[in-house]
Amino acid sequence: MSNTTNMTEVQPAAMTSSIPLVVDFDETTFELWSDFILGLAFACIAALAAHKMLWSRQQGGAETTVVTAFYSLIFFTSILRAIWFLIPNYIWKPSYVPSAVMAFDPDHPSWVGSFLSEIVLSAGALCLFSIFILILVYWADILKKYFYPGQRRSRPMATFLGFVGLLLFIEVTNAICFLSGVYSSEGMIFVNSLMLATVSIICVIEITIFSHRFRTVLKTLGAINQVSTESQVKRIVWITVTGNLFFFTRAFLETVFAGMLLVYYKEFGTVEKVFSHATWDTYILLKHWTEVIILGLMLYILQSRFTAAAARAGYQPVPDAPAGEQPAGEQTSLNV
Repeated sequence: MSNTTNMTEVQPAAMTSSIPLVVDFDETTFELWSDFILGLAFACIAALAAHKMLWSRQQGGAETTVVTAFYSLIFFTSILRAIWFLIPNYIWKPSYVPSAVMAFDPDHPSWVGSFLSEIVLSAGALCLFSIFILILVYWADILKKYFYPGQRRSRPMATFLGFVGLLLFIEVTNAICFLSGVYSSEGMIFVNSLMLATVSIICVIEITIFSHRFRTVLKTLGAINQVSTESQVKRIVWITVTGNLFFFTRAFLETVFAGMLLVYYKEFGTVEKVFSHATWDTYILLKHWTEVIILGLMLYILQSRFTAAAARAGYQPVPDAPAGEQPAGEQTSLNV
């Protein structure tokens, strides 16, 4: 008779599988409480975003379309994250740290939970990144209006949906590759890390370029109209600094993580050794607490300044009004 441990007995039939059977059922008290606190934090942000989203929709008018879209993306990001953290880990999969499983492997029924967990996690990341993609599209359209006034502009929301659609296509392809047996759950994690690192680097570059141009336009318009644009410049700086800090941190985390996956896979033929509790806990805490901070800051910026700016006859072209269809006598103003 063997003593009771945290490890289940490995059956001989399971040992013939190409991927080791998941046998670690440990979830530390720290991990349990950490997930619960993160889940509550995201749930609070989701509740506040839902309230603001409903309020914004009741205002009516084309000028509130972008504000409502921002609140909606913050809400969906937060609610997906809250679901992922508040559902007990053992419901998703037996091991707290990721493990290598193949789809439809009868020796590893936990592949279903691992797959669903990764889908919820990826959907939350897609919504989060969409917030800043919308900001960049919004800024690009305004800058094009002022730098190239006679040039016909594309529909901003169509451009936004195009970029998001591309990311969605990558995620769907990733899921299909897993379900088709092209690679294991390790491959899904690696593809997601690589995609998020790439998008983060692009966002850092684009936010920096656009914010510099935006501040130049604001100062020029302020000088022409002899009005103060200091508050608008400060909002741009807030978004730039917080956005760049978030995406730089995210790019660093995902790049290091993807690099570790490649090194371990090349050396051991599996990345299972990467996912120790200490490494995974550090990755999860840094990754998701930075998300809580950036979502909270975005809510603060929207609530304190952006809504008021939109109410003062702010940005009109965002609801897909093409160039040349603006109302006569449009003011030369810029609210962000």
